[in-house]
Order: sequence, then structure tokens, then C-alpha cells
Amino acid sequence: MRNLMKVLTQALLVLMLFSAFAFGQKKKATKKAQVLNDRAFWLQQMDKMVRPVLYNLAKDSLRINMPQITSIHVDSKEQRIKVQYVEVLGRVLSGIAPWLQLEGGNAAEVALRRQYREWVIQGLKNSLDSNAKDFMKYDIGSQQLVDASFVAFAFVRAPWLWENLDKKNQDLMLKSIVTTRRFRPAFSNWLLFSAMNEAFLAKFDQTWDPMRVDYALQQMEQWYVGDGMYKDGSTYAFDYYNSYVIHPYLAAISNIIGGKVKNYNNMFEKIKKRNERYAIIQERLINSDGTFPATGRSIIYRGAAFHHLADMAFRKALPRQLGPEQVRCALTAVIKKTLESPTTYKNGWLTIGLYGSQADIGDSYNNQGSPYLCTSIFLPLGLPSTDPFWSNPAAKWSAQKIWSGEDFANDHSVDLR
Repeated sequence: MRNLMKVLTQALLVLMLFSAFAFGQKKKATKKAQVLNDRAFWLQQMDKMVRPVLYNLAKDSLRINMPQITSIHVDSKEQRIKVQYVEVLGRVLSGIAPWLQLEGGNAAEVALRRQYREWVIQGLKNSLDSNAKDFMKYDIGSQQLVDASFVAFAFVRAPWLWENLDKKNQDLMLKSIVTTRRFRPAFSNWLLFSAMNEAFLAKFDQTWDPMRVDYALQQMEQWYVGDGMYKDGSTYAFDYYNSYVIHPYLAAISNIIGGKVKNYNNMFEKIKKRNERYAIIQERLINSDGTFPATGRSIIYRGAAFHHLADMAFRKALPRQLGPEQVRCALTAVIKKTLESPTTYKNGWLTIGLYGSQADIGDSYNNQGSPYLCTSIFLPLGLPSTDPFWSNPAAKWSAQKIWSGEDFANDHSVDLR
């Protein structure tokens, strides 16, 4: 009897250990499935957002099918409609460029990317063809300095686009970008738009203007106010322009120009450290439910409020305080929250608003192309599914930890002048 009890006890222990192991394996599998689902969800949302734009442009029907919507506060309706086509092209392409550049993935993603590459190349050709319905001029207003820079940023982020344009269309694109030099940038973040166009030229070994780059860099240095943040012009505004434009543009420009000249090494090291500090601030702005403070102008750019955080994740430049998996989870929450309203889209096109259609939130310069800057939140899709950003198990971000009562490290400003 004693031996029987011993055998039964051992069997029970083995059963308990196996059950525990099986539970652990199931839990790991569930976490892995969740990680894969995050990427699938991002791809689904990206596809839903940009498909009407790029499908129609490839079919030379963007002007026919894209709504001619402007803000109810519009300053010049006719002019804003004229420029909305280059505007939507630049914003969409700059956001999905890293994913277009990426190779590999599962069969479904590879097929989707192949389709988008075809649409984008054909769409670019249509936009540069003076005989096409969707031909886009770059000389019909100063807003096109802005829009051209986002087109340039797309090529910077995805050299594949440049390499797969034929010589004729490369020359036409160069001419289009250079055309915007005729416009004087506003004394604000717009200086970076001029600098980005020159950085694009420099990257692809074209003649570029060092003065336009230098002026933007030196002026932004004058506008640095501390703790990772810059003024957008002569006065400080608590909005998201540090993320919409300033930090991502400074990072890209410094990376390109730093490879051409050594004059700015000290400044570029400061920019890198400020990038890191502002990424920490950005992550803490994302509430536990994916909401964030709706402050400042251009709030209809939705997820682009975290353009900088997404860019830092994509470039694998996150500071050590931010795990890539917690940033993934935080950005996923933002995507869900900003796109979940049933009025986010109308007939497949993004509406003007932050949470669905909210006409009064729009600014005087908004048109149908404006909200598509939110594609910038999808930048980490340029990382392969095997990257820790996607493959690491889900993790709480700062707000979730803090507001669930977990102990958490305090936060202090950093002097990075």
C-alpha cells in the first residue's frame, strides 16, 4: 500500500508539472498570437486608410474620386482644393515608405506590399505626367513647399521608390521638388520643409543648397527651449508640432547631412539626445486607454501626434527607458482609439476630426488631404515581424503602470542645451 501511495503521489506530481508546463506553453502561444495580431491589425488599418488614395492615383482617377472637402474655417477654399492632391500624396507616401522599403514577411503581407509598390510607382508616374488627369503641379502655392517635402521624405525613407522610378520620371520629380524653392518658407517649422527638400537632393547625389539647410538648423537651435522641446517660431505653443514635423525632420536631415559634412557634429549629437528625451515625454502622454491631450492646432492629424515616437521606434533609436514592446502597445492603443469612431471615414475617405468627424476642430488650412498625415504612426511597419518591436510579448506602457498602482520611476527634465 505504501508503494502504491508513493507511485500515485509521484504520478500526481508529474501530472501537475505537465499541466503547469502546458499552461505556460499555452500562455506563451497566446502572447505570440497577440503580437502577430498587432501587426496584422496595423496592416489592416493602414490598408483601409491609404487604399482609396493609391488605388485611384494608380488608375489616374484620384481627382475624379477624391472628395473636395475643406475645413469649415477654410481661408481660401479654391486654393486649398488645388493643393490637396500633392498634399495627400506626400503624407501617405512618407508614412508607408518604410513598409514599402521592407522585404519579406508572410505571404499575405508580401502580396499586399507587391500590390502597393505597383500602385505607388504607377501613381507617381501619373502625378508627373502632364497629360494625365492626376498630373500634379508643384508651383501653385506656398503650401506646396510643405507638401513637396513630405514627398521628398518618402524617398528618403524608401530609396526603393527612387531606384524603381525610370530616369525620365526621376528628372521630373527632381524638377518638381526644386520648383518649390521659389516659395519663401514661413518663419516657423516651415524652414525644415526647405531643408528636407535639400537633404533629399543631397541623399541622391544631386546639387543641393547648403544655405537652406544651415539656416533651418541654426534657427531651430535658437528656438530650442529645453527638456527636448522647440518653439515653432518666435513663440512657444503647447501643440504637437515637435512631433508632427520638428523632431522627425531634424533626425532625418541630421542623418543625411551628417554623412556629407562634419560641420554640425556637436549640434547633431544634441539633436539625438533631444530626440530621446522627447520620445520619453511622448510615451507618457499616451493615456491608459490610448487617448491623449487634445491640445493645439492641427489635432485632426490624429495619430501623427506620435509621429516622433513612431519614427524613433522605426529607426531603433528609442532611449533605454522605453522598451520597443511597450511603445508598440501604446501606439496600438492610439491607433484603435483615433480610428474606432464610426464617423472616422465617409465613403472610405478620412474625415476632418480627431475622434470621428468633428468639423469645428479643423483649421483654416485643412483640406481632404490634410488628415492623412496620420499614416506616420505606421512607420514601425518598416521593421520586420521578427524585430523585438513586434516579436516581444505585450507590455504595459507608462500610463498603464502608473494608473494601475504599480511603483514607477519618477521623471525629471533634462538640460540638453
